[in-house]
Amino acid sequence: MPYKNLRQFIEKLEASGELHRIKAEVDPVLEITEITDRISKSNGPALLFEKVKGFSYPLIINAFGSYNRMQLALSCNSFDEIAARLESSIKMRPPEGLMGKIKMLFTLKEMAGLIPKKVKKAACQEKVFTNGPLLDILPIIQCWPYDGGPFITLPIVITKDPETGIQNAGMYRMQKYDNSSTGMHWQYNKDGTRHFDKYKNLNRRMDVAVALGGAPSVTYAATAPLPPDIDELVFAGFLDSKPIEIVKAKTVDLYVPAESDFVIEGYVDPDEERIEGPFGDHTGFYSAADIYPVFHVTAVTSRNDAIYPATIVGKPPMEDCFMAKATERIFLTLLKFVFPEIVDMELPLEGVFHNCALVSIDKKYPGQAKKIISALWGIGQMSSTKFIAVFDKDINLQDSSTVVWKLLNNVDPKRDLVFSEGPLDALDHSAPFANFGGKMGIDATRKTREEGMGRDWPDEIVMSEEVKEKVTKRWKEYGF
Repeated sequence: MPYKNLRQFIEKLEASGELHRIKAEVDPVLEITEITDRISKSNGPALLFEKVKGFSYPLIINAFGSYNRMQLALSCNSFDEIAARLESSIKMRPPEGLMGKIKMLFTLKEMAGLIPKKVKKAACQEKVFTNGPLLDILPIIQCWPYDGGPFITLPIVITKDPETGIQNAGMYRMQKYDNSSTGMHWQYNKDGTRHFDKYKNLNRRMDVAVALGGAPSVTYAATAPLPPDIDELVFAGFLDSKPIEIVKAKTVDLYVPAESDFVIEGYVDPDEERIEGPFGDHTGFYSAADIYPVFHVTAVTSRNDAIYPATIVGKPPMEDCFMAKATERIFLTLLKFVFPEIVDMELPLEGVFHNCALVSIDKKYPGQAKKIISALWGIGQMSSTKFIAVFDKDINLQDSSTVVWKLLNNVDPKRDLVFSEGPLDALDHSAPFANFGGKMGIDATRKTREEGMGRDWPDEIVMSEEVKEKVTKRWKEYGF
């Protein structure tokens, strides 16, 4: 059953044995990170810090940090359940292209009942702060020793297209500069940047609202790879099978999730930039300091019982990996509609979801693997993937030993490697230039003579089913 707010989700985590309360006072500067990193790396529970040094609000972290907790967050027994719902909706009226399919999904008649519901009174505005301590009331953490400062790490950043009036919710880290300003780290390919560029062309400052906490579906939806002009709160409503309630912000012309724990309201000036970073990022390396827009706070509102949500990123696996795994499973069904030969896809945690994609296909003709490599480099967020390796349909992509075996034995470097250049993730420090560099595709499928295989492809060693059944039946006779 979906959760109305963060507190309900925390109660579910605790009832499921997925929450550990820390009553000792802890420092938000580095100490919380070190505790959380140890727990995360040992597959431990969500952590509720009840006493954060210097602050009155408790802090929840690692709430999404396992497959089970992500499934609890999305009220499902498996991510495939959500994927099946998407598939069922798309089959009703199949348009062309991945983006077309997603846009169609959110314009179907049955989705009309999931449009965010406007309310006049909301829990997120039980307290309103417009002067005095603003950001200083929040237990914002400094994650790593060489970070540029404390960072808001789980923000739902809400902006509005000045031409269409459609809102977007994205997740972009925010470095706290002082009591009333932060950096706004939206990258070149994000909807926040797209909106901001339009405001710059209009020479207008842009209203921004930052929601923290609330229903876990809303937090997850802000990370989802939806196409432009699709409101992430509609997707959150789809996940919860009910509309998300929203309320007009107090000082900016935006609507915010009514059940948020905190909402930070403010604006970004098109003519102002400032150094942001460094930041210990999910690649396991520090991303360098760079110039980004500045967010100015005009108000902070909150619930009476607010809990501050946070996350840390660093060497995988960490909490963000499990959020990304949910996206991998849920949105795979959409890729399959565009590319029906795709059987499965695995984004290894070590590749932090933009450096490597493993894909299996039902290969029917020569060159099909290379066709898929090129196609994926031309679609959505897959366009920034550095390595794509394609395998036959009978391989288990989650079996890393088999994956490496096939890579080392099925691939001829001269024949089966595809080199290209193009956009990369902004956090890829190996690229010669920011956001741009080399890519490699690997065809690890069985090769045909048409693909340059000058001899017969050998049969893989497999025991006959008859003998396997015989041995299975006699297993105890062997003394095992």
